Amino acid sequence: VGSAETSLLNKLIRTSLVESSQPVEFLQQDPSSPLFSVKAFEELPLKKELLEGIYLTGFNRPSKIQETALPIMLAYPPQNLIAQSQSGTGKTAAFVLAMLSRVNAAEKYPQCLCLAPTYELALQIGHVIETIGRFCADIKVTYAVRGNRVPHGTVLGEQIVIGTPGTMLDWCFKRKVIDVKKISMFVLDEADIMINTQGLSCQSIRVQRALPKDCQMLLFSATFKETVRAFAMQIVSNPIVIKLREEELTLSNIRQYFFVCRSWEERYRALCNIYGSITIGQAMIFCQTRRSADWLAAEMSQDGHQVAILTAELTVAQRADVIQRFRDGKEKVLIATNVCARGIDVQQVTIVVNFSLPLDRMSEPDYETYLHRIGRTGRFGKKGIAFSMVESQNVGLVQMIEEHFQTKIRQLDPDDMDELEKLEK
Repeated sequence: VGSAETSLLNKLIRTSLVESSQPVEFLQQDPSSPLFSVKAFEELPLKKELLEGIYLTGFNRPSKIQETALPIMLAYPPQNLIAQSQSGTGKTAAFVLAMLSRVNAAEKYPQCLCLAPTYELALQIGHVIETIGRFCADIKVTYAVRGNRVPHGTVLGEQIVIGTPGTMLDWCFKRKVIDVKKISMFVLDEADIMINTQGLSCQSIRVQRALPKDCQMLLFSATFKETVRAFAMQIVSNPIVIKLREEELTLSNIRQYFFVCRSWEERYRALCNIYGSITIGQAMIFCQTRRSADWLAAEMSQDGHQVAILTAELTVAQRADVIQRFRDGKEKVLIATNVCARGIDVQQVTIVVNFSLPLDRMSEPDYETYLHRIGRTGRFGKKGIAFSMVESQNVGLVQMIEEHFQTKIRQLDPDDMDELEKLEK
């Protein structure tokens, strides 16, 4: 699954912000700029219509990144900003508020350009604009995306144009439907995905270089690796750079166990014993292949369990629907391949099962995937349990995981019901 698809999936399934306990760091700042953070949206220079829109959207107070980024984005004279924070922390709402605040609703021409790496992500940003800006009747949005054809010489009356780099380039220079000299704000979202997608970074830079010198530049990214930093510095001059460190996933509150099983049938029997012995809120079961996921889903459904299945051939919208049903408790078990090892926070998940351990191409443990898989339980400070099924010749893989994470994974007999029942105590 591509990083753009993962980002869209996260946007579709987020019902609340990811709360971070990490402080926002300033990596670079203008010493003459008055920096401050806010604890309430009312402290910002926002129109009443925007305050109403943000509260109706479900935001009661600014998130960590919004507290610091919004005063910079709304400052006068305008400040350039590079902001990094992980998915789900409120970046999109932050720059949407900035765009809706900066445009002059009385002027009927494009004033803000916003670039995203894919058609679907562009539409998702537009959805946030339409939600937060629902009371700003005179501010309109249009989409520079594939399939939205505008004839040469068309006069655009919308103040905000959201699009993908290739189509935006076409609208600005070939069709000339956007007067780049009148753009006062340029937003680049998902910069880390742009860099890893062929051609997008070059197209973005070509659009940006045609903009006026006093155009405010805002760049957002979920990561801030060296490639992102170098790209950001090409796009944004004299920026303030802020970063929200990602929360570390920890195994400290997850008890880990493994079973030695000789066949899929033996793994399935061990799974049934877990189910018969432990009170389960909801469980996530990870399989290495789609074939094993399909087989397991069929077996469990036949035995009367409510099962949902999540594999890579589903569209992003279908995946979001499966996850939402699981979140709502309509299915108690979610069987998945690695497609959803990250980014799914369901508070009721009490058990994670590795029906097979995640392996890399060298048939060694994929440590990062193991961490993200079992990290689906033990969320929000709660205790969780993780079980892994291994064949006898692969017990060494469990020892490698123990050494890597400096953790203990205890062996259980899959048929020892008494031992399983003790786990709850």
